[in-house]
Amino acid sequence: MASEILTIEEVARYLRVSERTVYEWAQKGEIPAGKIGTVWRFKKDDIESWVDERLASSKTSAPKQHKIATENVLSPDRVVMLDYASKHDVLVMMSEVLAKAPQVKNSAELLDAILKREALMSTAVGRGLAIPHVRLASVTDLVMAVGVSKRDILDFDAIDGNPVRLVFMIAAANNQHDYYLQTISHFSAKLRNDELKSRLLNSSGPMEIYALLCE
Repeated sequence: MASEILTIEEVARYLRVSERTVYEWAQKGEIPAGKIGTVWRFKKDDIESWVDERLASSKTSAPKQHKIATENVLSPDRVVMLDYASKHDVLVMMSEVLAKAPQVKNSAELLDAILKREALMSTAVGRGLAIPHVRLASVTDLVMAVGVSKRDILDFDAIDGNPVRLVFMIAAANNQHDYYLQTISHFSAKLRNDELKSRLLNSSGPMEIYALLCE
């Protein structure tokens, strides 16, 4: 029998959390979910397994809290100005940029994983920001690339309907689950600062962008 499909509202009631919390978990890839158009859907079997895993892990130890420092995961050569209209072209370009990092050992695998992850659900988290992210055995340590687009990227299908202008692509090793999630959360929160976002969009080039993110 096929697994029952749940809405955000039903998952929120089941987990006894707010709908906003479920939405943010889905956007960050922290809970198993899929997107049909702009609507999130969840398989009940997947949610139940996810809950079991979280309960099991909570009995062992709390997640290690990592200090997220931009200069530890980003270098100036992985900051680029984008000028593409389509999400696919942006992801290909950003994968090539991220693959320059010595921590990425297989560029083809990185691109394939990024495209498959995006096909599963949009990584546009709203407010003009997308955070494509994967964990791979061929990545030895967490690294990031940043792209600032000169024009709107319209087909990211962000849930708030806004076009994407900022792309933060993250790749991590398979054993960096906590660090990976905390990094995604850190930059998602950082880009809620409208002044910083405006300065990034109006920056003169990669070095200024890098400096702003390291402030």
